[in-house]
Amino acid sequence: MTQTTATPASTPSTLLAEPAALPPLDTRRSFVREHLNLAYMGWRAARDLSIRALWKAAYLYGWKGFKAIRAYKGRLDRGELYPPFMFIALTNTCNLRCHGCWVEKEGTAFYLTPEEIDRIIVSGKKRNAYYYTLLGGEPFMYKGLLEIFARHPDCYFQVITNGMFFNEQTVAKLAELGNVTPLISLDGYADQNDLRRGSGVFEAAAKGLARLKAAKIMFGIATTATGKNMADVMSDAYVKHFIDSCAQYIWYYVYRPMSPQPHPEYCVSKDQLLWFRRRLLELRRTQPILVIDTYWTATGEAFCPAATGLGFHIGPQGSIEICPALSFARETVRDGADLYPVINESPMLRGFQKFVKERTKGCVILEHPQELHDFLKSTDARDFSGRGTAYQELNAITPRHSQHLPGEEIPEDFWFYRLLKNQVFFGMGAIS
Repeated sequence: MTQTTATPASTPSTLLAEPAALPPLDTRRSFVREHLNLAYMGWRAARDLSIRALWKAAYLYGWKGFKAIRAYKGRLDRGELYPPFMFIALTNTCNLRCHGCWVEKEGTAFYLTPEEIDRIIVSGKKRNAYYYTLLGGEPFMYKGLLEIFARHPDCYFQVITNGMFFNEQTVAKLAELGNVTPLISLDGYADQNDLRRGSGVFEAAAKGLARLKAAKIMFGIATTATGKNMADVMSDAYVKHFIDSCAQYIWYYVYRPMSPQPHPEYCVSKDQLLWFRRRLLELRRTQPILVIDTYWTATGEAFCPAATGLGFHIGPQGSIEICPALSFARETVRDGADLYPVINESPMLRGFQKFVKERTKGCVILEHPQELHDFLKSTDARDFSGRGTAYQELNAITPRHSQHLPGEEIPEDFWFYRLLKNQVFFGMGAIS
């Protein structure tokens, strides 16, 4: 095992320079305003979505998500490991070259076969798992994408996309199926977004959003908050822009420097993380749109979805990985007709849970990258990045804060979001 020395995440020398001043937060509360806002969010859904989209979301996402969490907690009680939620990267091909992306697009193109995709989904259905997030690369570059949705009408699919492939024919088919919610990745207005994603991307995606709106399809916006764009993407104006576009939810991520060119200048500081958390709660009380995060429980404690067994990632080579940012695996979907024993008996996935529990409730990629490097090496995990350099990239990360900030936890302060996080599939935060 490679011997390395990790600098503690709390050591000041490992952090970036102090961020620029962020806007002040509004701590005022209004019971009436908050509940009128909640009612308006429901009215928006009824006004802007088709009956089919509403019904599919409520039944396949809401009710089946609730059942999936109940089944997952039962497995935890029995000491079993199988997630209620799965990321599936259909391909590594993409039409964009975004800064900080960890997906290798320049070498060999990889694709999951239809048989492999069906094996993943059928295995999940046996365990009450009916919700799948499809990604890439760019999933709309995967031939046969729409056929996946049609083959599994009893499942709900979220598709993370750059939003540039919503032509009239594709949108019409999505509206007909009803069991798909596109999640369009946009990291700020055109200036900030196109800085990372390429010139003209924001404008092209906006045209796609207009088609989704016209077809009354449920869709959301995925925004990565960085050290450069945080104030802009968390502003009322930014959120209202997508409310006006008829997005029903906005899903916030925090930038992680895991790629051949990690761009650490996009990373966030501890102060920014604390502001980000408080601002999330403020937006949840004041904006009529679901505001989702994947970092904190209802009590404000940090958590890692993979460390709790809530979700794993299937790479485009069939590799069963910890999360999308870590392209390492021991097992693949080809190791068995049923994925339950493959996952349940994986020494890497089970060992990862113990590894994280002994160190943090947050993200070990950010806090303990060198120790994570050594752990993965010790399990004989293979590099499935397609570059052959993922181990070196991980080992080169400078430790820094993640969302785990002991003593500074900020719990959900609105009952509606506490309920969602405890009972329903909500940003993978349904954990008590």
